[in-house]
Amino acid sequence: MEFKTLEQNIGYKFSDTTLLVEALTHKSYANEDSKDEGNYERLELLGDAVLELAITDILMIKYPDSSEGDLSKGRASIVRANILYKIAKEVDLGQYLRLGKGEENSGGRERDSILACAMEAVIGAVYADGGFEPAKKLVARLWAGKTDRVFSEEYDIDYKTKLQELVQSKYRVLPEYSVVNISGPSHNRVFKVKVSAGEVSQTGLGKNKKEAAQSAASRALRVIQEGSRA
Repeated sequence: MEFKTLEQNIGYKFSDTTLLVEALTHKSYANEDSKDEGNYERLELLGDAVLELAITDILMIKYPDSSEGDLSKGRASIVRANILYKIAKEVDLGQYLRLGKGEENSGGRERDSILACAMEAVIGAVYADGGFEPAKKLVARLWAGKTDRVFSEEYDIDYKTKLQELVQSKYRVLPEYSVVNISGPSHNRVFKVKVSAGEVSQTGLGKNKKEAAQSAASRALRVIQEGSRA
């Protein structure tokens, strides 16, 4: 597989492309191909740590007067699984994934949890290939718009409360949340939560149930508000 376009999309050229191949290999593919070793889970673990460090470093430089609490909250708001998924979509990561036949046929190439995990693995692969500075530059480039708005209202809304208020007034019911999927290795779970809010149903991703529920509530809010404006 040719990775030139993907490398252009993320802004990094690998010296050792086997690291990139590993970062793009889902366990379903590794299980089916006896000649292949490993999948993206180890690099995903590494990428998770590198991403948090890079974002922390970027925010401390960008916002030198912010408190530890504000920086921690800001970081948490932009390393969420749903943000990773959006960035993976922006760089068209899905078309490069190596998936087993079953995962391929069930839509795994577009699955939000797989894309979020693979994006972390790619960050881990960049770190393993070139060190922290190239990895930080990649994160700074891909997260640029999000670090610029990290303390804006966009990332500081209690979407569950706002959704509840809207749904109660519009449909006279309360939103109902349920966990529909938990994926990823034990050290780095990705939760998928579904919210049913009147006539609207949406899902969201997160590294815990609370984060995933907030993401689902945000999507449901957007759908209801856009419907009201139509």
